[in-house]
Amino acid sequence: MPPAVPRATYRLQLSSQFGFDAAAAIVPYLHDLGISHLYASPFMKARAGSTHGYDITDHNRLNPEFGGEAAFDRLSETLARHDMGLILDFVPNHMGIGHADNAWWLDVLEWGPRSPYARMFDIDWETLPYRRHGGLLLPILGKPYGEALEQGEIVLRFDAQEGSLSFWYFDHRLPLRPERYSETIKTAVAFAGAENAAAGRELLAQAERYGDLRSPSRAAAPELKAALAAIDGAAEVLERGLAAFRADAADPARLAVLHRLLERQHYRLAHWRVAISEINYRRFFDINDLAGIRVEDPKTFRLIHRKVLELVQAGKLQGIRLDHIDGLYDPAQYCLRLRKAVTDAGGKSFYTVVEKILAPEEPMPQFAGVAGTTGYAVLNLVSRVLVDGEGLPALERIWQTQAAPSRNFGQMVEDAKTRIIETSLASEFTVLARLLSRIAAGHWPSRDFTADRLRAALQLFVLHFPVYRTYITHRCSDADRATIAKAIDAARERWYGSDTAVLDFLQDALTLDLVAPDRQGYSRARVRRFAAKVQQFTGPVTAKAVEDTAFYRYHRLLALNEVGNDPSLPALAVEEFHAAMIARAQNYPHAMTATATHDTKRGEDARARLLALSEVAEEWGEAVRYWTELNAPLVVSGRQRVPSRAHEYMLYQAMLGAWEGTPTEDFVARIKAYALKAAREGKLETSWANPNESYERGLDEFVARVLEPGNAAFVEAFDAFARRLALLGALNGLSQLVLKLTMPGMPDIYQGTESWDLSLVDPDNRRLVDFEARREALAAISREPLALPADWRDGTVKLALTRRLLQLRAAAATLFSDGGYEPLGLSGRHAGHAVAFARHLGGEAIIVVAGRHFAALTDHGRRWPQPSAFDASLDLGRYRAVEDALAGSRLDLSAAVPLSAVFTALPLAVLRAETR
Repeated sequence: MPPAVPRATYRLQLSSQFGFDAAAAIVPYLHDLGISHLYASPFMKARAGSTHGYDITDHNRLNPEFGGEAAFDRLSETLARHDMGLILDFVPNHMGIGHADNAWWLDVLEWGPRSPYARMFDIDWETLPYRRHGGLLLPILGKPYGEALEQGEIVLRFDAQEGSLSFWYFDHRLPLRPERYSETIKTAVAFAGAENAAAGRELLAQAERYGDLRSPSRAAAPELKAALAAIDGAAEVLERGLAAFRADAADPARLAVLHRLLERQHYRLAHWRVAISEINYRRFFDINDLAGIRVEDPKTFRLIHRKVLELVQAGKLQGIRLDHIDGLYDPAQYCLRLRKAVTDAGGKSFYTVVEKILAPEEPMPQFAGVAGTTGYAVLNLVSRVLVDGEGLPALERIWQTQAAPSRNFGQMVEDAKTRIIETSLASEFTVLARLLSRIAAGHWPSRDFTADRLRAALQLFVLHFPVYRTYITHRCSDADRATIAKAIDAARERWYGSDTAVLDFLQDALTLDLVAPDRQGYSRARVRRFAAKVQQFTGPVTAKAVEDTAFYRYHRLLALNEVGNDPSLPALAVEEFHAAMIARAQNYPHAMTATATHDTKRGEDARARLLALSEVAEEWGEAVRYWTELNAPLVVSGRQRVPSRAHEYMLYQAMLGAWEGTPTEDFVARIKAYALKAAREGKLETSWANPNESYERGLDEFVARVLEPGNAAFVEAFDAFARRLALLGALNGLSQLVLKLTMPGMPDIYQGTESWDLSLVDPDNRRLVDFEARREALAAISREPLALPADWRDGTVKLALTRRLLQLRAAAATLFSDGGYEPLGLSGRHAGHAVAFARHLGGEAIIVVAGRHFAALTDHGRRWPQPSAFDASLDLGRYRAVEDALAGSRLDLSAAVPLSAVFTALPLAVLRAETR
């Protein structure tokens, strides 16, 4: 049986190319590596061809592209034979919609608010303007509605097998409203001239029979469809007759008939750009084909968790990772309900973590049954303790000189938030502003607050909101109250005018003080809905503004541009790192520890390599200036510089992180893809919503010309610098690894990162992994002691260290799972070049020393550091080291020990110890 708390997980990205059987094939390898649980990307049925699995279309069916039930059973059996567990990345916040593959969504389109699934989706039916009975905006058209209509792209068709009528826009199916079947069939039969044909008469008879039903029941509609499907020749008649609803230049009346029929549906078709201002269903961020679901509704909860609980009950699922927990209406309620459901299904020892982005210094909220987050906060702590703080001011100066940014990071975030509120999430913001105005108008003390001023106050609040969201339900906690007050105070400093009471009103609405027991006059339901919806809004705004915009504008050091981090912060002092680890051991000892995920902005070793720029900042500045001069003839000048100075500076860093020698065709293609994505995410010269084709074409050409063999002077100079940085990056990467696998928490290894990981942002980091090569390498190193290989560049040293540390975690599982954390002192000239601590439980301990800031100890990256280079001693305090856990050799060390005595093959040490 797998342990209740995983020793270590291995994240696999499943796809049509790597399904359940492929996963089962590598289970023996993962077991030999030391993994206790396979951690799989979403494997419920998603949109066909999905590369990530988050666009779920059926929560209760395994993805057929992965092999379906039979292949999943084979995977489960293989895991059970190796005593390994399974953790699922589950998506409770949204579903994939549009197209023709989500039965629940299609039912909503057909039946509107009367659909039993309408409550599942977060739809504001009455907010669609200029429609008597409201409706659902569907921004699926690739061009304005009128053009799509006139060009015949919206087609009404009859499905002879189902007996159903639907509009089709390419692969989007749009079911016809049941009330409109009768008139549509009559029009089609008449247009086909088939009133006297047998099929035509039967079609008319069915239309007449159901025509009296102004509101057909859920039972009547399937009967009608079955009757239509059974009519011999119906398909041929309707195929001819439905031409009455198709565009024809010779008969303009047909277009009007089609338009009138479309206007009588439960939905309104629109150009995708209309979503910017009029969308009326909650989305996942600003993605139109991912609709938010109301998992707070008990029926919805039961519907989407049926298969998950079935797997728990069958003993095939031992844990869950909850995607985008901040998107839920009430995350605390959801986690409580999930824990009960899992327990009732027999999953008493069930591991649960949440994807929760914590701002620096933000505490993790308490959720029932949750071990902690998926590890972004820890990732950033590790990066900030490894970066050389003394080099950051120089990197800031170089960036300012080379790229001339006009804003600091905080200003960039504010600019980005403003843009997001005014564009991609404008619809959601407008809904909130209208709701706030309605609340204000509902009682005399606030009736004079105008819609414009309320909207301005709400926007200022969101701009200054310091975290992703608050967690207010029926009351506001002291912590959430303080967070809201901080944002309101910042907004107050920017407020112009004498109507400051607007901000007081907003604050009272957000904290629910407006409907406190001692206050009367406001709608309790309306205020609570407003506060809850704001909480669902601030997270997407922050994510889009910071991760998907500001991170692609702020280029001081790309290694620090990771989810949950403020890249403008200073380096983390070792003492601060220790304090964070002590708190983690006490509060969230089983939370996930990650250094790479499917969402990180670059691979973990690419990040470790770029961190080393802080150690050679001046040389980096000289190198960038030289490269810029060499490549100046390749830059397109004129009205717009291509690439911009900022993009050119960013590209040199990105290439350094991924560099593996002479540029190959594949490498050039990867950098081109990264350059395009980074430019569009930054939303300055180009964007996803409004691509600047000229700029993008120039950017693509610049990358190609910079990396072509003919640009030899640059490639040779760049390669020389990259080789030096690669060594420093490898050393940082090994220290990062030893910290991840020994610090408090449960380590996760993202697929393929047991060897060097120099990937770029997704989709680059989701490429298929060569597991056969890793299996062979693991088999070879299993027979050898841990040592520095002749060529560290092949990744064998990282694989070997990973396996050895995972073996140690298995041998001392309780210590790592439940043990305490104690900082250890370092003294001497190079005391600042390492981090040392002990993990302890009872009389047993594991002592860890990880080197850092290696440039000064490696001749600036020209050679691997020798143990004697470290002029520092480790104070073992109350511990006596008895074994080198990496080499397997016996020791007898106590008191102060030179690092040269414990650093052998690698500039790090892991020692078994006893309490003296």
